[in-house]
Amino acid sequence: MTKTDLSDDHFKLEDTRVTRRYFGKFERITNHLTKVAATMEAEGRLSRRDIEAVAGYLLGLNYTFKALAHKYHFSGRFAHAGKLTFDRVESGFPVYSELLEMANDALQSRKHLENMPSEADLKDQMVRTIVGEQAIPTKLQYALSQRLYYEELLKGELFWARNDPKAVWLGNEGMRRRFQISWAVYDSQVNLPTIYLMDVEDTGRIGLPKDERRWPEVQAHLMAQSVGGLKLLTIAKGFDEDFDDLHPTRLRRFHIGPMYSHAFTRQTGPLREVLEQAKSPVGEDWALVWTEEDLVAERAEMVKSGWFGSVERQIFALDPFAGQGGETGATRMERSIIMPERPYQALAERNPPGFRDVRKFVVSDQGRVLSYR
Repeated sequence: MTKTDLSDDHFKLEDTRVTRRYFGKFERITNHLTKVAATMEAEGRLSRRDIEAVAGYLLGLNYTFKALAHKYHFSGRFAHAGKLTFDRVESGFPVYSELLEMANDALQSRKHLENMPSEADLKDQMVRTIVGEQAIPTKLQYALSQRLYYEELLKGELFWARNDPKAVWLGNEGMRRRFQISWAVYDSQVNLPTIYLMDVEDTGRIGLPKDERRWPEVQAHLMAQSVGGLKLLTIAKGFDEDFDDLHPTRLRRFHIGPMYSHAFTRQTGPLREVLEQAKSPVGEDWALVWTEEDLVAERAEMVKSGWFGSVERQIFALDPFAGQGGETGATRMERSIIMPERPYQALAERNPPGFRDVRKFVVSDQGRVLSYR
């Protein structure tokens, strides 16, 4: 791994084996995430509707890493294969520009595939090169990896840099329609996937997703506010004030990451020391932080609007402990750690300060997920 010119935090993976180990690690992590989400549902922390929304983005994240693994499969072995740049100090994830480049490739994927030999043709040429010329068909292998990359992009359903809002009807309460709006971004400031869920009561004449005026405005507003540095309270109040007939009753934000790995990342703190002590085998040397912020409206009140009118505004409950609500802009915030068994054992032995109240999800390749306080 050598440094890029972009930042001391951003590094390129130069070696083929290291690149494949990196993507192999994330393949395991993303496969575990949906099982952890299901465990959260079983514990009552997420509803079935929440799981359906969140799991869609987690599955998309899996597809994104699968596509990038194809793209960089021959890094270090073929001159034109390119090299993945990832943030090894802050997040452990690929840098934001990787997802922007992937989105651009997706727009041209069909054109690329039209000009490429089929998978069967490439494999047939490989066999003839190996048998007839007794040579390693590196160029053909690279061409196949790129075909698989573009095919993955063409399938869609990946986690992109921007994943525009979707609305699902939850039912009616009197004259109010209830919707859950979900959207996600790849936060460019910290290079992490971030998922948002907002519960909204709609008092408009036309249901929000079918309203040709309000729905595009809502989508644009939410995407413009999807910045990790903004507090949930700021986002929710801004939405509440901009849309008089839409009332946000709950807003949640899920930060997926950072990912810690003794072999790949250079973060500081107790988790790095735990992974160093664990001496885990390849594929199990990691820990992933999962953070949920939750802001809930405790009541609504009518406020004056214009000369004679009034509108409903939400009053949000903030965390009452030690003034944290004002600092975090949330009703509550909870961090969890997802890790394999060996790192968890090392964490339990060290028991560093600040981790006692953090939820730990211990995962295995057999699909088992255990939850500990």
